Amino acid sequence: MKQFTQFESRELGQELIDLALQYKFNPRIDGQKGSGKRIGCVFLNPSLRTRVSTQIAAQNLGMDAIVLNMDKEGWALEMQDGAIMNKGTVEHIKDAAGVLGSFFDVLAIRAFPTLTQQQEDLSDFVINQFIKYAGIPVVSLESAIRHPLQSLADMISIQEHQPEDYKPKVVLTWAPHIKAIPHAVANSFAEWSLGMGYDLTITHPEGYELDERFTNGARLEYDQSKALEGADFVYVKNWSSFNEYGKILSTDPNWMLTQKHLQHGPNAKVMHCLPVRRNLELSDEILDSDRSLVQIQAKNRIFAAQAVLSKIIE
Repeated sequence: MKQFTQFESRELGQELIDLALQYKFNPRIDGQKGSGKRIGCVFLNPSLRTRVSTQIAAQNLGMDAIVLNMDKEGWALEMQDGAIMNKGTVEHIKDAAGVLGSFFDVLAIRAFPTLTQQQEDLSDFVINQFIKYAGIPVVSLESAIRHPLQSLADMISIQEHQPEDYKPKVVLTWAPHIKAIPHAVANSFAEWSLGMGYDLTITHPEGYELDERFTNGARLEYDQSKALEGADFVYVKNWSSFNEYGKILSTDPNWMLTQKHLQHGPNAKVMHCLPVRRNLELSDEILDSDRSLVQIQAKNRIFAAQAVLSKIIE
């Protein structure tokens, strides 16, 4: 059964990018493809771009989209098999996912990590419980370790702004934040960038090394200025420590990206998945400049989701 939870191959990645760009040119070209089909978008955590873009993508294909904010509108779910449910949880994932699987043709799930139970998060436990018991295709709208639709939109945005047959230098740079942030966006961006054959450099303070499953093949540079030299694309994102799981080890404001940081990358385009803490992660002068691709990335979320849903329902 087809799921969309991670990068699978360069060929499929390029196929999805090409299809997404077709939909961007003509969003309603397959307006009847999903006629009579329903997608259930289940959010265990807040969302803005992911929720709206997935609904629009489904509607562009003629699908009915129903959103359930499980943290506010559903029963508290028990995720553990064999649990004695004599505490705060009301409904078991076996029952909830089974019901949703009978209501919908596709499920789309957003579930953040605990940032405390490392092994559970690394197994992508919550989304895999939905996959296990729903019995229908599942799309990840961000899980404990990946955000594949965001990364697909990022790849679309890069391809739109690079010459053909050119291998860009892509830099993923850590940025400060006031709270512990998951690794999903950084993991997925690294996985997709390397999978698509880009020259990837990852820069961050010591102690912020990401899970090597996602970064094997990337260049690691602790000197941000050196990493940014000659960059074509700079992706800015905070994440908490992986080895000291979920901890904040640095809030150094010097890592916030400004125009000064890019003096040796004069043509670099800057990316961020949003939401962004202005003048903490990224300066206004960058976000509001011609360098910024953040609004383009956000719009491309629609066509990334549309391409994936199109492939699943066909």
